[in-house]
Amino acid sequence: MSGANSQNDPNPRINPVIPKVDPSEFAGMKVAVIDNGGQWTHREWRVLRYLGCETQIVANDVPSDELAGYEALVLSGGAPRISEEATALGRTGEYLDADRWPILGICVGLQAIAEHFGGKAGPAEVPEYGKALLTVVEPGHLFIGLPDKLTVWESHNDEIKELPPGFINLAHSPDCAIEAIQHTTRPLVGVQFHPEVEHSEGGYVVFANFLRMARNWSQG
Repeated sequence: MSGANSQNDPNPRINPVIPKVDPSEFAGMKVAVIDNGGQWTHREWRVLRYLGCETQIVANDVPSDELAGYEALVLSGGAPRISEEATALGRTGEYLDADRWPILGICVGLQAIAEHFGGKAGPAEVPEYGKALLTVVEPGHLFIGLPDKLTVWESHNDEIKELPPGFINLAHSPDCAIEAIQHTTRPLVGVQFHPEVEHSEGGYVVFANFLRMARNWSQG
């Protein structure tokens, strides 16, 4: 893996300036974390709780009508291989087709979004584990206020191979060409890395930016 690691880098980066997030900004916002079996699903829940949201972890086979009270959804990471175990993602496609919520997909959640809308995902040429240097090429919704270079935490065997129609690429790493995506008209975004992990610089800001996007969309 060629991602950045400060212990091996002969020219370590200066720590970037990361804006602070005021949790009161999102007090009471209702967000469901759709559980795809990821090892860090509870971390996503904790970050949302820290940011003031009313949040629950929900099984991915819950009918979409039962999620009507939520203002946004987070599709968690998970163990399923997108090319072999898509059925393990439950009703994810139903949630995406409903067009009722802003949705953030993380890791396999991102890959599910890409596949559902006509993109391609499959085995990564270089699976990423641990720290990697993210280069933001377009801030979009998720990277507003953040520097264009961030050290983030990766844990994936699969990756997006081809963007779906209607989406743009926001970032890349040395070993992964598509690290974050955004739909051009719908409130759908996703990241390959794990912003919920403390090793990811600006992770809380990524979540906060998603919540701002979701709130603005719901207010019309």
